[in-house]
Amino acid sequence: MTPITRRSALKAGALALATPFLSSLDALAAKPKAAGLQLYTVRDLMAKDPDGTIAKVAQIGYKKVENFGYSDGKFFGKSPKDYAALLKQNGLTTPSGHYLLGKQMPAMKGTLMNDWSRAVDDAAELGQQYMVCAYLFPDERKVLDDYKRYADIFNKSAEACKARGIQFAYHNHDFEFKELEGQIPYDILLKNTDANLVKMELDLYWTVFAGKDPVALFNQSPGRFPLWHLKDMEKSEKREFAEVGTGSIDFATLLKSKKKAGLVHSFVEQDVCKRPPLEAIAISYGNVQKLKI
Repeated sequence: MTPITRRSALKAGALALATPFLSSLDALAAKPKAAGLQLYTVRDLMAKDPDGTIAKVAQIGYKKVENFGYSDGKFFGKSPKDYAALLKQNGLTTPSGHYLLGKQMPAMKGTLMNDWSRAVDDAAELGQQYMVCAYLFPDERKVLDDYKRYADIFNKSAEACKARGIQFAYHNHDFEFKELEGQIPYDILLKNTDANLVKMELDLYWTVFAGKDPVALFNQSPGRFPLWHLKDMEKSEKREFAEVGTGSIDFATLLKSKKKAGLVHSFVEQDVCKRPPLEAIAISYGNVQKLKI
């Protein structure tokens, strides 16, 4: 009989503590569904330890991720080849990625306005199917004409994407639905962009936060919304971010309109987590399994 050493006792104790959490991860991993994870949710962890964080995201059960933060040929400090290898090693794919317009940061490379062709080539190397303009900074959207100019930029950027077999899209927040000079900026983007070249990634939280009905948008522009962000809203006066399935957004009802929307990929995202982000995305993942995506 092997004597019990202090090291083996500590190891056994640690395993006992970890078993419930690991068992829950195994249970989740046994039922993979379509929803992926927007890595912005775990941005602080990615900045410190991208390799370890990607491994933990995969352990929870996610099979695909949406990137953010691409700059000057690098994804989280890694070349496209090295980042692709990291994802493959963990059984992950990356069908989509977020990018910036670049007007506010003209020196930054890999934006729509600076070195876009290289960004497209790098996205193609990763196997991305979508490249998404993620956000317009306040100084980039002061007047309605800003949105009209961006519609032209989106069309041109989308042409470059199309040449490499990639679909361009735009991701909303709430400000696009606020009236500006008597018009709704989101309507300007929908009307002034080519419906085949420029699709929309609908952030369900921000759309509902702005008082808009996602289903009405799907009916207004069918097939225009192949990407969704599954992001929940607390049942509180502040309407803060919540883990998917714990808040007030009725995802099951919205998913009844997925064909009308043209849904292809959905991604869990939580801008701010009150609990540790890995715990938050595990809760969201578990609840997403109950949805028919």
